Amino acid sequence: MEQSGVAFGTSGARGLVTAMTDAVCFAYTVGYLRHLATLGEFAPGTPVAVAGDLRPSTPRILRACVAAIAHMQGKPVFCGYVPTPALCLHAFAQGYPSLMVTGSHIPADRNGIKFNRARGEFLKSDEAAMRTQDVVLPEGWFDADGVLVASVDLPDLTDVVPGYVARYRAFFGPDALAGLRLGVYQHSAVGRDVLMLIVEALGGTAVPLGRSTSFIPVDTEAVRPEDAVLAREWAADGKLDAILTTDGDSDRPLLADAQGNWLRGDVLGILAARFLGAAAVTTPVSSNTALEKSGFARDVRRTRIGSPFVVAAMTEAAEAGVTPSVGYEANGGFLLATDIAQDGRTLDALPTRDSVLPMLCALVAARRANTSLAALVATLPPRFTLSDRLVNMPTAQSLAEIERLSRNPAEGAMGLGFIETAEDLAHVDQTDGLRMTFANNEIIHLRPSGNAPELRVYVEADTPERAADLLKTGIGAVSVWKER
Repeated sequence: MEQSGVAFGTSGARGLVTAMTDAVCFAYTVGYLRHLATLGEFAPGTPVAVAGDLRPSTPRILRACVAAIAHMQGKPVFCGYVPTPALCLHAFAQGYPSLMVTGSHIPADRNGIKFNRARGEFLKSDEAAMRTQDVVLPEGWFDADGVLVASVDLPDLTDVVPGYVARYRAFFGPDALAGLRLGVYQHSAVGRDVLMLIVEALGGTAVPLGRSTSFIPVDTEAVRPEDAVLAREWAADGKLDAILTTDGDSDRPLLADAQGNWLRGDVLGILAARFLGAAAVTTPVSSNTALEKSGFARDVRRTRIGSPFVVAAMTEAAEAGVTPSVGYEANGGFLLATDIAQDGRTLDALPTRDSVLPMLCALVAARRANTSLAALVATLPPRFTLSDRLVNMPTAQSLAEIERLSRNPAEGAMGLGFIETAEDLAHVDQTDGLRMTFANNEIIHLRPSGNAPELRVYVEADTPERAADLLKTGIGAVSVWKER
């Protein structure tokens, strides 16, 4: 890890493709399996499911991971190029480990490996234990540059897509989307064709849009300006009820209304949690505070950013008997700690990020209320969140600047132009980064990305216009840090 620079982010190992050599990916996978062996979840002969996204580097890395599984005498199960939640649904149900080769939303010059345990996500405690494993590379398997030279092929395909599609058809019903014409922005998301199948399986009309032959880093928390333009253009003729898409590995949703306005993931999370009748809702500290103001959940838990933290907290809520227990992230990824029973149908727990469930909840809720998606969103308390990122900002520098700001937040906020007097700063939360709540109830949250050299800036205000102004102010103020 130290030599390659490939480290754990918020969701598994991430790094530059050039650093993620076959030898590095092999070593990571062996360490992962050795850790699972100490937990009784892996032994010779144990199946290990693998899948990947559509990045150019993914097939190579998959082959290195399969080589490691074979070296450890496991049984690799190749599930193809499918959404992360489709892989997890299959592996969790079978009770065996799984890994997904994906860089999620980050650019194609980077990639990653997301590890899972036999029935749930890899938690931070697993990560720490995995780091202690001793791994020795087998002689003759790699050349001097870490390229795999041993003969290893991907196994025959195990098709997990039908089960994933059936999950939603069984819960929502074959007519849940009847009468809706839904655009599916396909870009380079690994679930682009699966999403078409799900819309049609639920009775909707799926219209493919914007399919790409090259990888596009769609970030559901920081929508690219060109994607905002595309959505409005596709919606201009008034023939679409909504537009659906996901990030690269299709575990984070992005849903636009009939006017082509992309919904924030944390707003989508609130709509989904409310639709499902959640008693306990867990979400990171960066998510929209309209959740608490909505008042439908009797137990709201706030965590650090990252699905492992959400999984841990929502599981604690479930174990405390507060059910149904769900979780979501500001990127829209939705997680189920417990089963959901509704209208005589049951949706089994899936404690990993899913992109399809929250989009379907919002669309079905609007359809049942005989209203539009935009009107459904308008039923929530008026709180508006936006986020953006300062790219090519080294993580160490971001941490140093935030630590400096944290020593005297009021003085620092005044220096950055966020407030005029120290009394204007009402509250500081350092759960993850530095989250400043001001006396006028506006919020600016600064945090280094866990997946790339970027500084994330989150804001919240009472109107979308004020949120946009606040984000512009926030990005502009911290941009000076790059010049130091």
